[in-house]
Amino acid sequence: MQYVSATDAKQKLAAMLDAAQREPIVIRRQKRDVAVLLSAQEYERMRAFNREEFEQFCDRVGRQAKASGLTEKKLNRILAHEG
Repeated sequence: MQYVSATDAKQKLAAMLDAAQREPIVIRRQKRDVAVLLSAQEYERMRAFNREEFEQFCDRVGRQAKASGLTEKKLNRILAHEG
């Protein structure tokens, strides 16, 4: 991963865009990481992975809830604060 200052990123945007096709670039301002520049392909890969991971998490929680006896009726009562 490459690190550049915000000033350098601004002055060398075209070069940063090219470099981001090969690896993520961390942009720093006042010694703090403030942004990451990455290729559109890598961004889409990460979004797809996060979506799949979230769906797997939801499925796992649903199975655990069902195994514990949670039904839709019970869930609706909980959500309605009926106890």
